[in-house]
Amino acid sequence: MHNYLDFEKPVADLDSQILELKRISNDEGSLDVGDDIARLEKRSQDALLDLYRKLSPWQKTQVARHPDRPHCLDYVNALITDFTPLAGDRYFAEDLAIISGFGRFDGKPVAVIGQEKGSDTQTRLKHNFGMARPEGYRKAVRLMNLAERFGVPVLTLVDTAGAYPGIGAEERGQAEAIARSTETCLNLRVPLVSLVIGEGGSGGAIAIAAANRVLMLEHAIYSVISPEAGASILWRDATRAKDVAQAMKITAQDLKGFGIIDEIVEEPVGGAHRDKDATIQRAGEAIRNAFASLDGLDGDELRRERRRKFLAMGRDLKV
Repeated sequence: MHNYLDFEKPVADLDSQILELKRISNDEGSLDVGDDIARLEKRSQDALLDLYRKLSPWQKTQVARHPDRPHCLDYVNALITDFTPLAGDRYFAEDLAIISGFGRFDGKPVAVIGQEKGSDTQTRLKHNFGMARPEGYRKAVRLMNLAERFGVPVLTLVDTAGAYPGIGAEERGQAEAIARSTETCLNLRVPLVSLVIGEGGSGGAIAIAAANRVLMLEHAIYSVISPEAGASILWRDATRAKDVAQAMKITAQDLKGFGIIDEIVEEPVGGAHRDKDATIQRAGEAIRNAFASLDGLDGDELRRERRRKFLAMGRDLKV
């Protein structure tokens, strides 16, 4: 059984009936319910397809946050060979909210930086729910500088509700660390490709996503603030997050239309969590094509193109 979201209740009810019929069939081998099961399975698939064809921004937010959605380490383990993690910012500490290291993608060297949320209670606490502290962003800067020194392209995987807002993080210069990381992205003279795999939350996301090519999964979200925080600021009522999600244009489809992202990576029907392998395979193909589109550009051209791309968002954006 899947972990069903609230709006998936019609599908959950049908799937429960299917499981019950299968249980009865196993318990009473002489009872033939194959046709009933097949009919319910088709109804379930049709209902799922219908739901996901017209998701609202708030429903997409729920899908992007689904606990079973593939996370950074799932992509690293599936797409990157010979991965060697590098730890620490060489200033204060290690931050496990950000995974970083070198490996090979399609047999070619690549530096990987990603935000890892964790997949259960223990790992979520270990990775601080993907919310990086200043040392995480300084680690990202260290890795990007190493990649530039050795001429290695950089891949970043974005999945965070935002940078960690704790007092300690603020005391250690959270805003400055995010700004330095964003600056480093913009100044890199090696190819930089970013993929938003779940939530792209505010400066915590852009700090590793100011890239030559920004890709985004179909049901991921990317926003300046979380819908709940936006509702709390505007109306002092976090329950109005649905209204904010609608107004902020946080979906991949909206952002592609505005030119904020470059490509949408299609997810399986029902979201990435229903077929992780297919999702990661499609993401790998999109990453491959993105790096291929940057072949032949020298360091100065890569830097100019990236800076021009982000400056144009402010100059040319029409809403």
